[in-house]
Amino acid sequence: MPRVYVSSVIEAPIAKVWDKIRDFNALPRWHPRIRDSRIENGEPSDKVGCVRDFNLQNGDRIREKLLGMSDYDMFCTYAILESPMPLTDYVATLRLTPVTDGNVTFAEWTAEFECADEVADELVDGISTNVFQAGFSALQRNLVV
Repeated sequence: MPRVYVSSVIEAPIAKVWDKIRDFNALPRWHPRIRDSRIENGEPSDKVGCVRDFNLQNGDRIREKLLGMSDYDMFCTYAILESPMPLTDYVATLRLTPVTDGNVTFAEWTAEFECADEVADELVDGISTNVFQAGFSALQRNLVV
């Protein structure tokens, strides 16, 4: 089972970073690769079980389900329901931890999924670079104190 792990230090207080990412429908407001997003059936975007349907800048469509969220522990876990990527059983968690020395945020984004062996390295690299690190870099640019 391939695993993706990316971490970063975002030079902003954890409350500001969490405020940006806790809205499960807010990807277009902070991630440069997301064009638009909507929560299906008009459900609240922080309700566990809600489904976001979004389009990438290249037109690809992805549907994801919110599996867990905690304002106390500052994480959200979600699963891909539909994607053009050749993978299944994708579950990811985005977690924030305060760094008290400097009032900055340690961010971790992990994912595990199933796929054919011949595409595993390419998927891990693409998700690491184009999704997780691209998101952290955008947060850093938009939240610098």
